[in-house]
Amino acid sequence: MKLARRIDNLPPYLFAEIDKRVDEKRAQGVDVISLGIGDPVEPTPQNIINKLCEQANNPANHRYPSYFGMPAFRQSIAKWYKKRFDVDLDPDTEVLPLIGSKEGIAHLNFAVLDPGDTTLIADPGYPAYNTSTILAGVNPVHTPLLEENDFLPDLDSIDENTAKDAKMIVLNYPNNPTSAIATDDFFKDLVSWADKNQVIVAHDNPYSEITFDGYVAPSFLQFPGAKDVGIEFHSLSKTYNMTGWRIGWACGNAKVIEALGRVKTNIDSGIFNAIQYAGIEALEGPQDIINEMCDIYTRRRDMVMEALDKIGLRAHKPKATIYIWAKVPDGYTSASFATHVLDSAGVIVAPGNAYGPSGEGFIRICLSVKDDRLAEALERIKDSL
Repeated sequence: MKLARRIDNLPPYLFAEIDKRVDEKRAQGVDVISLGIGDPVEPTPQNIINKLCEQANNPANHRYPSYFGMPAFRQSIAKWYKKRFDVDLDPDTEVLPLIGSKEGIAHLNFAVLDPGDTTLIADPGYPAYNTSTILAGVNPVHTPLLEENDFLPDLDSIDENTAKDAKMIVLNYPNNPTSAIATDDFFKDLVSWADKNQVIVAHDNPYSEITFDGYVAPSFLQFPGAKDVGIEFHSLSKTYNMTGWRIGWACGNAKVIEALGRVKTNIDSGIFNAIQYAGIEALEGPQDIINEMCDIYTRRRDMVMEALDKIGLRAHKPKATIYIWAKVPDGYTSASFATHVLDSAGVIVAPGNAYGPSGEGFIRICLSVKDDRLAEALERIKDSL
């Protein structure tokens, strides 16, 4: 039996591997605490669940949904972008609902790139950015996000030939895994650079609502000229604790949105209508959940920062996301420290090099566990050292 050659170069998916390691350790009787996956433990708000149940009981919603998403959901997304970011979007041509933003990120490669084309990938970055390029036969060029540059790519350091060859750049702020934020000046420079080099910007923005200490995250699309050069991905997963619901969207440049939609209509059949109605309820209903979750994550962030300081591990105090990006102790690599913590403490952390070569020397700690379990995990890590 022969399989596709593209699979040969496809690494195991990081979070699937973390799930396997958790299962293996638990099968051995270890009480594993996972700080490795950003999956909120708090429930989806009840009003959203109620809307799903109401609409799931409507037989009209049991048929195939619209390939391009319900008009009402697209309009809701456009209204939310206007209210939140003061960005005007045409719901018919500049908004495309997705079965979670991850699938849209993967399909975008097939929509705008040909095999052999070059795309610039944030390094470190969400693993799907890199693996989706491999599936599409695209050449990924890692763009380092370095601590000395506040984990922002140095656009001026991208050599002229690479910039000329590149057709797309994939970025994410507030950032996963580093939890870095981008300045307004950076986004303005990014628009100018992309326009000059005719590079499509794909900005992934799922953490815009998870912010601390008065920081308010922007949308890439709110900067002049952004819609001329790119699109933005967003989702309901982190904002409303809806990771398992698989509902998100892409919005922005109409030409790119149309191309992505054309790929999707040939591959999937859209989002269950009842979930789209629940998505409308999320965007237009009570928004108390956002402040509640930000307060919870602020408390957990401070717990981790205090514990890391006592342990002697260095990390920047984040203003956004549900992650802490911490340096590993001297004498360890990212992988060896993650292995040590798992074997000695029964705690899962994600090794930084799994997000790209520039992630070496770091680990990512998730805040998406209950306070008591987080405190126990931190105590175990301290004892293991």
